[in-house]
This record gives sequence, structure tokens and C-alpha cells, in this order.
Amino acid sequence: MMTPYTANGRPFRITGVVFDFDGTLTKPGAIDFAAVHEAVGCPRDVGLLEFLAGIEDLEERRHREATLTRAELTAAERCEANEGAAEFVAFLRENQVPMAIVTRNSREAVRTAFAGLRDVDPTSFGVVLTRDLPLNPKPFPDAVELAARELGLEVDELLMIGDHDFDIEAGRRAGALTMFLRNDPHSNAPVPEADFVVDTLAEALQVVRYGLPLRAGKLPAEFLEESLSRIPVDDPTVLVGARIGEDAAVVDVSAGEVLVLSSDPITLAADSIARYTVLVNANDVATSGAEPQWLLSTLLFPLGSSASEVLAVTRDIERECAAGGMTLCGGHTEISDAVSRPLAVGTVAGIALKAQLLDKRRMRLGDRLLLTKGVAVEGTGLIAREFAPRLQAAGMTVEEVGKAGAFLERIGILEEARIARSFEGVTALHDVTEGGLATAVRELGSAGGRRLSLPLESIPVYPLTRRVCAALGLDPLGLIGSGSLLITCSPGDAGPLSAAVREAGIEIADIGEVLEAGEGVEATQDGAPAEWPSFQRDEVSRLSR
Repeated sequence: MMTPYTANGRPFRITGVVFDFDGTLTKPGAIDFAAVHEAVGCPRDVGLLEFLAGIEDLEERRHREATLTRAELTAAERCEANEGAAEFVAFLRENQVPMAIVTRNSREAVRTAFAGLRDVDPTSFGVVLTRDLPLNPKPFPDAVELAARELGLEVDELLMIGDHDFDIEAGRRAGALTMFLRNDPHSNAPVPEADFVVDTLAEALQVVRYGLPLRAGKLPAEFLEESLSRIPVDDPTVLVGARIGEDAAVVDVSAGEVLVLSSDPITLAADSIARYTVLVNANDVATSGAEPQWLLSTLLFPLGSSASEVLAVTRDIERECAAGGMTLCGGHTEISDAVSRPLAVGTVAGIALKAQLLDKRRMRLGDRLLLTKGVAVEGTGLIAREFAPRLQAAGMTVEEVGKAGAFLERIGILEEARIARSFEGVTALHDVTEGGLATAVRELGSAGGRRLSLPLESIPVYPLTRRVCAALGLDPLGLIGSGSLLITCSPGDAGPLSAAVREAGIEIADIGEVLEAGEGVEATQDGAPAEWPSFQRDEVSRLSR
């Protein structure tokens, strides 16, 4: 199988899928083409439709066409869905990917076949083009081009999937992406020149997933993990590199010290962009055991921005740095038509003693899992600032929305991180960001190579957060949560550490335990096994402005 994320070495995008019918959506072999060729009197190396079109005697042509139609209908009555077809079509439908069928079959044969394909719903296909239409059949590109027009899509973003040379040639001549379905991994038959060659529809689905337009938010974990796994780690000075669950890199710079680096873009809460630029990046450095010291900021402003607006942001970043004991030491500022609103990218660096480095792989069986503040601190404030009218329309008062908006003042975790680092029994720190606590817990376990156990009833959720989420139909466990810090520590240090954090005026709760080596989260609800939630994208991305 070819590399799934490139088409002949080029990146690709798929906004629609065109299927052949026989041998693609249906199992191959339902129709004996050799016998049909013989019955029709067509040479085996000549296409049936092309042969029939060349018969000048109309009565003779109708007679032979009837022979072909009878064979097709007989095959259609006994055909079955191809292995993986139902799952493939269901996935595309769930993800709102338009689909079409382009076949050399008759309309009646396709209708008859669908009557028996219980697992593949014909209503899933926005366009079904058969040989009954006044179009040149495959391998001509006419039907593929028409499918693109009918679906309202660019033909170069269509994927044509088929099990015959004609399918590939038709797609290629139309300018579409092409995928040849072999249906047999052991076949020695020649393979046409296609962008992709797969043996099964299950493999085809994996390829298609790489081409679908992504939703707003973090790159999905499975793609991110694949990307990170390809980054070489042959530099011995990189102690902690790019991997799932790690938001900061650690580089060995001397015999006793390490440099901790983190970088993040700020794409939300435009009215708090300076605070976000500093604190979100500083949080990541602090969780590695370092004190954030220096900030580089890259600022992009949309066309039409004034110097006053730009300088106000740079001034506010400098003030936030000073308040956090950091130095703004450089960066880049630009007015660009590449953005429609201000975009900031911060990079924070800090120094730590190598002995004080907090590597999540130090987590131990039996460690307690603590959480500061409550879940979705950032999300609560962000939604209150950005969607106040909708919250008020849903029944929240102006005062409640104002209090919820003030949550953005609490997105820093530097103070509790400093306290945690002073306890020898602390083994890992991880801040909760995009994807909420549900994602952060998975990331922490993945980075530490440990399973985690959490009783759902132990997770603290602020009443205002519940109100905000209930008003808009969101789950607080999947809502962006900067401001909350996950801490793993020895059972003996859990109590004293919690007391020290509370003395600093910060809430903290014991929400779980570190288990044996492995992957996954073992959740319970009131003592009974429960499912730990998973979110493909942050809950805030479900809201449209």
C-alpha cells in the first residue's frame, strides 16, 4: 500500500468520493464476464458496451443488448455488499462527504442490486450515473465530470474508486484522484497507474481519512502521533522531544542545567490576547519543572489594523511578562492579509536544574492524581466573553455572565506549579488545555506510559461552568481548560501538597490514581465501571460566531 497521506508524493484533499459499482461497492464475481462476452459474441479483449455500440444492425444490437441485460439482472439479484462497503459508506455519510456512483451498468441492474444490499443505503449517494444516460461510458471522463458538477465539487478534489482499468482512466482523464481496488492482495494482475492502490475497502477508508478537510482545533491525536513518530530523535541533547502529552521540549545545555522550550498560537479570546500569549506558553514551561524566563512573540494583524492597536498588544505583552517575572526579548510583528483577526504565537524558554526536571515517565504505580481549580476554567471565561448574548438568551443573568467571563483571569498555573515543584514526591505536572480534562488525562497517561483511574464524581466542576455548558449543550470535560493543573505525586505528599496549594488560595482536589504501565483511563461512577469521555475536537469549536 502506498503512503496514505500523499498521492504520488503530493498532499491531497478529498471533498467527495465517486464509486464504481460492480466489484467495488459489491463483491466481485457476481457476474461471469467471460460467459457474458461469449453469449453476446464479444471478443474478451473488447469492452461489451463498445462492442454493442459498433453493431450497425439495430435489431441485432437490441438482441445482444437484451442478453447483456438479462445477465446483469441475474447477477444483481444475487450480489452482496463488498467487504467493508457498509462501514466505508457510513463513515462518509457521518462526516458529510458527498458520494456518487458511476457505473457501466444499467439503471435497472443497479436498482435491483440495491434491493438486496441491506447494509448499503442507496440514499447515501447524491448522484447515481448509469449507462442509460446520454454520456460516453467509462473510460471516458464524462460521467466523473458530471458527478463533480452535480455534487457541486471541484473535480480535482474527487476520489474515483474502482476495480477496473476503465475506472482509473475515467477518473484520471477527468482530473480526479484515483484509487484502484485490487480486492485480492495475492493477485498478480497488472495494476493501472493510480494515485492509490489498495486491497480492501478498509484500506481505502484509511487513505480517505487523510484527505478529508479537518475541523477546527488540534490536529487529531492519531494524525499527530504519526507525525511526531517520524521526527528523528538522534540528537542526544534533546532529553524530552516531540511526543503526545508533552507541550514543552527539554534540551541539555550544560552539565547540570536544561533549557525548557514551549510554543503555542493564540487564536481565541482576542480581547485577552496578551495575557494568553504569555500565560499559556509559560504554563507549559512550568509543568516541566522550569521557571519561565524569556518570551519571543510573533504577532500577525489583519489589514486595516492601526499602529495604536498593534502597539497596545505589544505593550500588554510586556506588562504580562513583567508580572510573571519574564522578559520579552524579541519576536516579529506584521500586518498580513493571511489573517482576519490578530494572531499571536508565543515561545517561552526557561532554565531548570537537570535534577529537578519533571519527566512524566517518572510517574509511579500508586501515585495520586490531583487537579487544581475546576475543569474548563478557560472555556467558561472564553464562552462568557465571546457568546454573552446567547448565554443571556438561554436564561443566564448579566451578573452570572460577567462572573463567568472573569474566569479568564485565572488561566495561569504558575503559582501552583511552583508549590508542586517544591515537593520531592511530585512526579509529573500537566496543564489542561484544548480538549479539556478528558483529553489532558489521556495525554498525561500516554506521556507517562501509565493507565490512570478516575472516579467521575470526584472531578470538580464550578456551578457557573455547569450553567454555561448546560445553556449551550456542551460537556465541561471536553471544554478547553487552561488554568487547571494535573499533578501526580506520592500518596504521602498528596495531603501536604494539597494543604500548601489551598493556603495559597487555590482550590485542589484528589481525582484519581496512577495505575500500572499501559494505556487508557479506567473510569468509575459511584463505584461502577464507566466510560471515560473522548472528544474529537474541543467543545468550544462546536460554537459558531
